[in-house]
Amino acid sequence: MSAAIGATPEAVDVVVIGTGAGGAPLLAELARAGVRVVALEAGRAWDPRDFVADELAADPIYWLSERLSGGATPEAFGGNNSGIGVGGSTLHWGAFTPRADARDLRMAAEGGEDWPFGLDELTPLYETVEAVIGVSGPREYPWDADRRYRLPPVALNAPAQVMQRGCDALGIRHATSPAAVLTADRVEPDGFTRQACISCGHCHQGCRNDAKASTANTWLRIATAHGAEIRDGCMVIDLVRDSSGRISDVVYLRDGVRYRQACGQVFVCAGAVETPRLLLHTGLANSSGQVGRNYMAHVATQVWGIFDDEMRMNKGYPSALITEDFVRPDDADFAGGYLIQSLGVLPVTWANMLSRGGVRGAALVDLLSRYNHAAGIGINGETLPHDDNVLVLSDETDESGMARPLIRFSYHDNERALDAHATKVMRAIWQQAGASDIQVLPRVAHTIGTCRMGRSGDRNVVDPAGRSFDIDNLWICDNSVFPSALAANPALTIMALSLRTARAFLAAR
Repeated sequence: MSAAIGATPEAVDVVVIGTGAGGAPLLAELARAGVRVVALEAGRAWDPRDFVADELAADPIYWLSERLSGGATPEAFGGNNSGIGVGGSTLHWGAFTPRADARDLRMAAEGGEDWPFGLDELTPLYETVEAVIGVSGPREYPWDADRRYRLPPVALNAPAQVMQRGCDALGIRHATSPAAVLTADRVEPDGFTRQACISCGHCHQGCRNDAKASTANTWLRIATAHGAEIRDGCMVIDLVRDSSGRISDVVYLRDGVRYRQACGQVFVCAGAVETPRLLLHTGLANSSGQVGRNYMAHVATQVWGIFDDEMRMNKGYPSALITEDFVRPDDADFAGGYLIQSLGVLPVTWANMLSRGGVRGAALVDLLSRYNHAAGIGINGETLPHDDNVLVLSDETDESGMARPLIRFSYHDNERALDAHATKVMRAIWQQAGASDIQVLPRVAHTIGTCRMGRSGDRNVVDPAGRSFDIDNLWICDNSVFPSALAANPALTIMALSLRTARAFLAAR
């Protein structure tokens, strides 16, 4: 692809690629430490007033550049798991913020991979992240007696209330979900006011009043207040090495013009699809042969039903109730486990899910006509790394001239067994809650793995701090470095890792 050549900006200490959960916390930490740092973001900067309560109008905050999906369990991308813009996927994330379970960091004995550190290192980082972004939660958390949330919990909407009813009937413990959603107005250190949640239900379309945390209304405000520069609309297409083999420049496209940004260090924080795609495209940091490998996505099957009472599931925080009773079920015939959350979705999303789940014709029309009486629950389940679950470069190119990624993903015996167990549990909960016309809808969620961290360079891409084994001024910090998928949603852990990587870098300067 040919492009005009723009003026070369002045060299900086650090370039951060991506402004989502992986890039933003470390950007803030480095800027606070006086590091001269520039962040490059492929998408545009958003004003919250541009967010609208409209599913279709929200498309611009999703990464919709085509990704090729294959395997026996192909994953949907776009609005399912991929954002674009200053704030990355936290613009559209559900703000559901459970912490990792200690057992999920020690999966080698169960057929997976161990993390190179334990929960004792992550817990204080979780606490810092929760304080900065504003995480609400219950006064007491049934699965962690020592955990305390600073903000009162979100209100339980109707789907959460019926899940509560079903769980109570079966003796399943539950709690209000940890959520990065303000339940009271909060004035940030720079004087900016984030307002309390108004229960509009449009978390996945961007939050107009900043009640839902994104990196744009938290970490990035800290970063820019301390001198960091954020350049939006910048698609990184190359990493240039000098004669010693270190990264010397980052090449990016902005409005069709090609620029080179000279730098001392590079942090690639573009997610578990775009990070390995860039490395495979440039041929860097892959002496282990592990870039793009060990791709994981959560088992995320959902169970829906129709209730006699109106649910109005479009209102309230969508995932207000959680149970972690099945992170290690007593009767499990599989490794790992899963958590369950209540669900409320908007009409177009529900129609798409039903259709993809095989509901057609008159049955689809009938269920859609009863939307106001529908509610759901869903899981987030562990996936083991498998050799055939992999990201490679396709023979198609995108608008930047880079090869499009091809992601092959398939469930194996462990994922199928976990899914069957969870489906049985969710059906029982919904039956006890009084649901009829129960529908089981398969789903795969999140993008994880592809640049695994570990202690040895022969099996891993980066070390426990996120530094490349091959190139000492190249770092990776996002969900691509996860050795295991975890039962917990990834964003909180990504932010914790971002702080950990930033502090390791600063300590080594």
